[in-house]
Amino acid sequence: MLIHTVFFWLKPELTPAQRAEFRRGVESLAAIKAVEKLYIGAPAAVAKRPVVDDSYSVSITAVMQDIAAQNAYQVDPLHVAFVNTFKSFWTRAQIYDAE
Repeated sequence: MLIHTVFFWLKPELTPAQRAEFRRGVESLAAIKAVEKLYIGAPAAVAKRPVVDDSYSVSITAVMQDIAAQNAYQVDPLHVAFVNTFKSFWTRAQIYDAE
């Protein structure tokens, strides 16, 4: 199993409509064949602690079968379209992949 987690820091000047459009774009990634499950979130309202980073705007966690599935995900037309459409919406994206 491969867990693909991405944190996005969206530009603060995005309108509510643009943020909703971004959310729909993220949700579209669930249709990629290589994705078994997709979880979308935002920082939780947990107690502030030095080890908690809640500075991001949106996160996704995609569960995939293996590295081959993750490689297929990266070149899938839906993923490529998402990146091309929305890369101007974020100031930073941080990715963590785990097996």
